[in-house]
Amino acid sequence: MKILVTPRSFGKANPELFERLRAAGLDVTRNDSGGILSREAMQEKLADCAGVILGIDPLDAGVLAAAPQLRAVAKYGVGLDNIDLEVCKARGIRVSRTVGANSEAVADYAFALMLAVARKLVPIHTRCCARDWGKITSIDIYGKTLGIVGLGAIGRCVARRAQGFGMRVLAHDVIWDADYAARAGIRRVDLDTLCREADVISLHAALTPDNRQCINAARIALMRENSILINTARGELVDEAALLAALKQGRIYGAGLDVFMQEPPAASDWYELDNVVMGSHCSSSTAGATACMGHMAVDNLLRDLGLAD
Repeated sequence: MKILVTPRSFGKANPELFERLRAAGLDVTRNDSGGILSREAMQEKLADCAGVILGIDPLDAGVLAAAPQLRAVAKYGVGLDNIDLEVCKARGIRVSRTVGANSEAVADYAFALMLAVARKLVPIHTRCCARDWGKITSIDIYGKTLGIVGLGAIGRCVARRAQGFGMRVLAHDVIWDADYAARAGIRRVDLDTLCREADVISLHAALTPDNRQCINAARIALMRENSILINTARGELVDEAALLAALKQGRIYGAGLDVFMQEPPAASDWYELDNVVMGSHCSSSTAGATACMGHMAVDNLLRDLGLAD
């Protein structure tokens, strides 16, 4: 039985993951492209596969049509927006996620971006490397208001870190756990109110047709002049053209972005701003998170292929 593994970090520090797959009798094909696989490459590699451990590579209807033997998709992560779930459901293809495996790592990275943007760490480092010891004035995070969009596993981890910084936490989510929010001291608000009141906005929502570009020009206009936007979720949650214009005009203080609609972003202006800290979609790329995601993805795939111990 043949399977495809697309995430480049899968098994990189944990070769035993591949041994587990082979010990179960699976013939493993790996992503050898050095990047995210194209639709054409996915169609070619999945043609005779029964399963796939999937990163952010496309698994749309066209790709699925080229994979008649596919029975199981084990997402290496939690976002399912790159998978045509309706086609999978219609064909009886089982789809799993590694829920909770990378929550702490992503929350750490989101907070690292907040601090890096607020305290201008990148411009300070760049000046110091040029032997310029001039002072740069930045802004505080402690005691500010944090607005979390998407209060799931990762959002809750971010909220817990915010408590250590004495932050007031607002949140917006279409699914609301009132008991948890009350215990954690989190106030539920609509998205417009969150954009108006938060000093830092951190995005942790799964991408859906309803929230695509939910951070649009109108909501960016509501944000405070000294506000910061953090996105470790999906680039499509943000109107990137509107955000880029606001950053260039100094309408908001800055942004920390680990995700973009196109990665890397094509617009050259992104690379010239000193009020943006960019990441390479690497918020979950820690040794602990990748190991946990890898083992969970293998567990899920073997289970859904009927090969679990």
